[in-house]
Amino acid sequence: MVMLFLNVFLLLFLHLAHAASIISRSQSYPLDSTTLGPKSDLVIANYYIAPDGLNRSTTLAGGTFPGPIIAAKKGDKFDINVVNQLSDDDQYKVTTVHWHGIYQNGSNYMDGMSMVTQCPIAQNDSFLYSFSAQQQTGTYWYHSHYSTQTCDGLRGPLIIYDPEDPLAHLYDVDDETTVITLADWYHTVAPVLNHFIGVHVSSSLINGAGRYQGGPLTDLAVINVEHGKRYRLRLIGLSCHSTFIFSVDYHDMKVIEADGEETEPLLVDSLQILPGQRYSVVLEANQPVDNYWLRALPDIANATFSGGQNVAIVRYKGAPIADPTRNDTMNSTMPLVETNLHALIDPGVPGIPGYGNADINLMMVMNLSDHGIYTVNNVTYLPPTVPVLLQILSGAQEATDLLPSGSVYVLQPNKVVELTMQIAYAGGPHPIHIHGHSFHVVQSAGNSSFNYINPVRRDVVSAGILDQQMVIRWVTDNPGPWFLHCHIDWHLQAGFAVIMAESPSETKQHTGDTPNAWDNLCPIYDVLTPHQIGAENSYQEALNLTSPSLLFPPNVP
Repeated sequence: MVMLFLNVFLLLFLHLAHAASIISRSQSYPLDSTTLGPKSDLVIANYYIAPDGLNRSTTLAGGTFPGPIIAAKKGDKFDINVVNQLSDDDQYKVTTVHWHGIYQNGSNYMDGMSMVTQCPIAQNDSFLYSFSAQQQTGTYWYHSHYSTQTCDGLRGPLIIYDPEDPLAHLYDVDDETTVITLADWYHTVAPVLNHFIGVHVSSSLINGAGRYQGGPLTDLAVINVEHGKRYRLRLIGLSCHSTFIFSVDYHDMKVIEADGEETEPLLVDSLQILPGQRYSVVLEANQPVDNYWLRALPDIANATFSGGQNVAIVRYKGAPIADPTRNDTMNSTMPLVETNLHALIDPGVPGIPGYGNADINLMMVMNLSDHGIYTVNNVTYLPPTVPVLLQILSGAQEATDLLPSGSVYVLQPNKVVELTMQIAYAGGPHPIHIHGHSFHVVQSAGNSSFNYINPVRRDVVSAGILDQQMVIRWVTDNPGPWFLHCHIDWHLQAGFAVIMAESPSETKQHTGDTPNAWDNLCPIYDVLTPHQIGAENSYQEALNLTSPSLLFPPNVP
């Protein structure tokens, strides 16, 4: 009996110790006072800010750039009330918010994609985004999905912490101080830039701070570390256009997550991060106490680190408050190669291995006209006047009945889809994102090999450049219309997108009844005047900046 008691006591002690370890890890949130929980108001309004030294009006969530971190734990339900207080006539005054990377399984109407899953939220109105991320954990983000409104500032991190993270033994610190956002910034408002054929980035911002060529020496972002500790840096590509090469001088990193999916740890010294992509990397503070440059070099002409452009500072505890004194340009010897990344959990690819052996095999060829308009399989995406989800719920089932014509692909339920995308013009790389799913990257762009055994699983992948292709697989287990598009906002605006309509006949049953507030969005939006939508003079403002030959006509995306 005594032995039985001791055994029970030992089991109870181990169980409580394990529970305590889970609780301690879960204390990553709530975070600091600027962080929002999964049940919060998210106020969208216009503010003047100068993140790189130039003051301009912006469209922000929570009054900051980037927007406040929204932090949750695995299994939490989200109730984010988006309140539209936009008032600047030169910018859009309607909005939506997309929760990038969240599957929205059973809640397609909460995906936040303008004219695909909802009508925009009108000025002085609000909409409650209520959804569950189910078993998802990792690094995500939120942003506007109305035209290019994201580029005026409406973008921020969304983190779902895992109290039982299988890789938690690799790091000591994972909190609001280790979330790092990489963004491009523009000195002209997005509605005006929409009219330009080719948009030029003004600067790069790391955690909302940066400098531009010829601008003032503004404060740079600082990431504070302590010698001997290991930090999970959550890197988020918030760009509208720029792809970044990320590195920290004299420090290697272990990649442990790609786009919300755990990966087998991979040692690298630099990473390419495309718009929309996220990585978690473990950085060990194992160098002498000092200041070190954190670098994010964008893929734009004449990009440089001179004058504090495209950099932030990693500052060890005890180091002086000063810029790094060592300015040697570090040559990467272990850059991240996507084919070296492997999913940690359930790595196998669905379906029969081998190219073309899926249930549904799709080929999409992307091209660009001489006039700056993109096509996918010779069709340019134009937003419909009625959301695709509303069309489906109203009875439309076939691709021929769904608008926009030629841009909707109907997929049967519970099928393995293999999509090949090819680039037919000299440009790129193009980050391709699909809503509602992660996918297996069975062929990375620029690589001739296929991997059906243990490829990386993610939700944004490069389609490469001219004459390259990428191949991805996923399963149609989430009925509803899902957007598939280039995550360079200017390319999406110019037509680079399609819609995957999964199982239209099962969508209504799968999603259930839509909320009354969702039902009311379109009747309210449909009667708005151009002034209430905003940016009605954007074309004339664009004409004032350049010649008509450098602009899209006003009736072209």
